This record gives sequence, structure tokens and C-alpha cells, in this order.
Amino acid sequence: MAGTPYRKGKKGAGRHVQLPEYLQASEAWASLKPGPRALYVELKRRYNGSNNGRIILSYRDAALAINVSRNTVGAYFTVLEERGLIAMTRAPFLGPSGIGQASLWALQELPTADGKPATRGFRTWSEKKKPHPKTVHARPKNRDTESARNNGDGEPVLKIVTGG
Repeated sequence: MAGTPYRKGKKGAGRHVQLPEYLQASEAWASLKPGPRALYVELKRRYNGSNNGRIILSYRDAALAINVSRNTVGAYFTVLEERGLIAMTRAPFLGPSGIGQASLWALQELPTADGKPATRGFRTWSEKKKPHPKTVHARPKNRDTESARNNGDGEPVLKIVTGG
């Protein structure tokens, strides 16, 4: 799938983002909230057919693109990485002139530009189930309280109050 980048003047409907069925059918995708999904679509939008593993997207640019706070978008990247949908190929750093360099990302559904095969870690991801709580048994009734509520023969006592 790593063909030539999209050419200007090519006939067709223009660039689009394609989400394959096997990705959408995975548990990792189905359990995602809308924010991380929007971030994944933005990363996929920046993929041009030959730059997987070298997709440039900083937290600041991602926050602007999907209209959220920079603090919020960091958690979205973490969720996508934990579920095996994306991987960071180069961490952010300060360049030699003191200018920050953004992270490079790889989509795990596609082979990278340097020839590494697609890992597709999202296929094996499953949500951690919480342990089933132990069955809670009803507490035994206190006989003293029970006898105070009835008249001795087991029948409850009813009080009738009339307005006067």
C-alpha cells in the first residue's frame, strides 16, 4: 500500500481517509471514545501513502486540528498507543538550534516506510475485565428487632392514625 504519494491533477474524488473494516471491527477501536478516534483520523489524514513511521504530528498541532486542549490530547495519544493503533517512532526533542522537533508516528495497520511489516497490535488488544465481585449474602435478621415489629404471632402491627 506504500505507493507513490497523491499527485496533483490526478483524476478522482481527491484525498480521503480510509478506515478498513478489520480496524473498525476490532475491540480496540470499538471501545475508543470520540476524542482518540478523531486523533487517529487526523494521523491517518497526514499519511500520504509513503510516510508511515515518519508522520509528523506534535501535541500542539494535534490539539489545534481536533479542537481540544494540549493537555487533553496527550491522553489521547497514550490511549492509541496502549491499544496498539499507533506507535511513536521518534520522541520529541530540542534540535541543535534549540528549536523543538515533533514526534514521528507510525500507524500500526500499515507497513512502515523503512520496510517493517504492520504489527496490527490492535487485533489482540482486549479490555481488562474487572474481577467479578463476590456474592454478597443478606445479613441475618436480628430477632430482637423482628419481635419489636410484630405483635408476637408473626404478623406485622399496623398503626392507623386518624386526623382529629
